[in-house]
Amino acid sequence: MKRSNRVVWLGAIALVVIILLSFLAAPNTKLYTGSTYSRAADGYGAWYAFMQKQGVTIQRWQKPLAKLDNEKQAATLLRVSSYLRPPELDPEELDWLEGGNNLVILGVKARVSAANFHTMQESPVGKVKITTGRRYQKAKQAQVLLGDRFGAVVWQEEYNRGKAIYASTSYLDTDNFNAEVEADNDGKGKVIYATTPYLAANAYQDNISNFKYLASLVNQKGKIIFVDEYIHGYKDADVKESEGQGDLISYFSRTPVVVILVQVGVLLLVLIWAQNRRFGKPQALTTPVIDNSQAYIQALAGVLHKAECSDFVVDIVGKEEQLQLQKALGLGTVLLEPQTLINIWTEKTGKPTTELDAVLKLQQRKRRLSEGELVNWLAKWRNLRGIKINSPDPSKN
Repeated sequence: MKRSNRVVWLGAIALVVIILLSFLAAPNTKLYTGSTYSRAADGYGAWYAFMQKQGVTIQRWQKPLAKLDNEKQAATLLRVSSYLRPPELDPEELDWLEGGNNLVILGVKARVSAANFHTMQESPVGKVKITTGRRYQKAKQAQVLLGDRFGAVVWQEEYNRGKAIYASTSYLDTDNFNAEVEADNDGKGKVIYATTPYLAANAYQDNISNFKYLASLVNQKGKIIFVDEYIHGYKDADVKESEGQGDLISYFSRTPVVVILVQVGVLLLVLIWAQNRRFGKPQALTTPVIDNSQAYIQALAGVLHKAECSDFVVDIVGKEEQLQLQKALGLGTVLLEPQTLINIWTEKTGKPTTELDAVLKLQQRKRRLSEGELVNWLAKWRNLRGIKINSPDPSKN
């Protein structure tokens, strides 16, 4: 592979690693749960399309609630929470209600009751499929729009200048349901809560009553319908610019320092790897000199060891050791009989014949030795080579 191609491939790998680390190091969030842009099971894209097909005036809102200026006409704002939130309103939401507007909040905290997790709730538009055991038990009967003996799944409260006014609608009163929902043009703001954020999620497309039921909650006479996408992270261009999210510098200013350091570290390691050197100049590698004889001996030794040919080793090495010993004694290169060699050895060295006799006899037996015996035999030959041999006296010649 050419060096340029190698750098390109390594750069691509580094980019993929950085992207993966960015996703892994980023906070684990369910921000897009409940968004009308989402086609996932917990999204609301199918319900939004359903509302548009019905000819309902509905819009996505991608700015803070405080910027929702609807002084000319009252409006209903749908908020599908990504996380279960307390059944309490913040100051912005209270100001919104005091303007005679309505608020529908899906995904409110409530205690888990003894109710079955999957239930079919009776409603004016048909049976609504509910997948939660949470029930709000503090709601009065007049407030409950959808529920059972374990508590409310959907309930409502009316606000007028900060004071809650309970509606007098029974959730089973089919005839008065829509009339009561639409009778809010007297300046009162209404908030509708639901314990489940999945009331009309994409997962319920086969149960059209869920879609119709949410439509009946938000589709109120004389009010424009907005779906809050700002809480799901979707923002208009002017909002991003005002919040400092419009350029790369702003992105890095909001990115955790640890993520940046990890990304830089990975990129630096890949670049060093690609160049195959440190920060200095490249150094030429010296080619090691290969000793062919030594390599051959090592290879042959490996083969003999694996084949357990210790008798062959004893024969070859023993003859060579005997020749070297004879040369040291001045006896030439023709192998002598063991006893002749032993006699001359004793005369020249003055040492006992025991050790030399042992190695020569072992060599003559021509049997396989264990590894330990072979090592011991070679050690004895090494000791014999280390014994000083007396040189012949020239005066005796």
